[in-house]
Amino acid sequence: MFSSFRFNWLLSTAALAPQICVVGSGPAGFYTAQHLLKHHRLARVDIYEKLPVPFGLVRFGVAPDHPEVKNVINTFTQTAHSDRCAYYGNVTIGKDVMVKELQRAYHAVVLSYGAEDNRILGIPGENLSGVYSARAFVGWYNGLPENRDLKPDLSSETAVVLGQGNVALDVARVLLSPLDILRKTDITEGSLAAIACSKVKRVWLVGRRGPLQVAFTIKELREMINLPGTRPLLDPADFTGLGDVIKDIPRPRKRLTELMIKSAREKPGEKEAALWASATKEWGLKFQRSPLEVLPATDGKQARGIRMAVTRLEGSGESARAVPTGEVEELECGLILSSIGYRSLPLDSSIPFDPKLGIIPNSLGRVQGAPGLYCSGWVKRGPTGVIITTMNDSFDTAQSVLEDLQTGVLNLSNSKEGFKSVRSILHSRGVHPVTFSDWEKIDAAEVARGKLAGKPREKIVDPQEMLQLISH
Repeated sequence: MFSSFRFNWLLSTAALAPQICVVGSGPAGFYTAQHLLKHHRLARVDIYEKLPVPFGLVRFGVAPDHPEVKNVINTFTQTAHSDRCAYYGNVTIGKDVMVKELQRAYHAVVLSYGAEDNRILGIPGENLSGVYSARAFVGWYNGLPENRDLKPDLSSETAVVLGQGNVALDVARVLLSPLDILRKTDITEGSLAAIACSKVKRVWLVGRRGPLQVAFTIKELREMINLPGTRPLLDPADFTGLGDVIKDIPRPRKRLTELMIKSAREKPGEKEAALWASATKEWGLKFQRSPLEVLPATDGKQARGIRMAVTRLEGSGESARAVPTGEVEELECGLILSSIGYRSLPLDSSIPFDPKLGIIPNSLGRVQGAPGLYCSGWVKRGPTGVIITTMNDSFDTAQSVLEDLQTGVLNLSNSKEGFKSVRSILHSRGVHPVTFSDWEKIDAAEVARGKLAGKPREKIVDPQEMLQLISH
């Protein structure tokens, strides 16, 4: 995929070691660091993270019942253990240290801090009680400190998830999963207790477009169809005429659509029929519906339902547009989760940023108009793709840095002090960075607590508690 030239010309004793820093310790940050360390024998990479704990969305975004996806943490840990790599958590770039200060301390600065915000619906009633972003809800059950006090209202029998991507299915699955499944995961103690008292029995996943435009994958759909104690509610009418259309579409989309059609139209086998007959919960897909307004209860504070425009599609395939028909539909529900995408934010005013696209303008990871500044991951290309997409994208950015080192765009004759100069800035501002060995103490404590509860770990959700645990 990439040439693995080792820059032997840099290995002379006169060569200076490039000092590089990466902002963000999620997949984009770690994959960027991994590639730089692998392909440049002298490069030193420091990774900065605003939380005390590393791994970003792998820790806080992956569903608790998908532990296999978190195995990449083993690779990231190997990278962090390199003697040319260091991790500094509990440091907020843009507040504790400015990007300009990092640029003075390092030959190259790579911004890999991801998408820390969610897109808003922009409809009346969006701020009513009972309406949450899926991002905050996922953060709540995954122990993201900023969402630990969410306290979602789970007292309604019907929930609506706006969006038809993998995150939407994750949220629906966690809401409907049997407790004995969730108890064996690293879901937080507080959210497990809340879900144990949940009244939610039905989840509708609503999309503006049709079955051919859903964004979830077949693996996630299959998990929902086979979720114990639940039955799918798929309307055969939604799939009329799709049999001929799907003959010519790419295989992954074809297989996904065939599974939806099969689940909607075919009579379940004996096994499924028995399981679905005894199911106490259900979920379904509603297509060609666009949210217009969250309807308030009589108190004017709580959501009681959602009003949606019925849409028709113009065009076909991925480029199909949803256009309102003038028809309107209302759906009673007390819990509404908006899963319409994530959004990156600018770190500080010195960095070029495109607010419309929510990305840093760049060419192959090189930030436009800012030599020595790079970006990778979602802040580079937008919040799309899975971990493998982020890996390849991060390798591309790292390759741009390596090429700029080779061609002299990055001037190594200017000696840079790296963390040594940043440490004095942090010290002067009363900021105490968390090292990777500090994180490993937190990790050990979480695993020990989890063991007592018969689960992989019990996440600590309060940063102050994390810092007390490692205070020397």
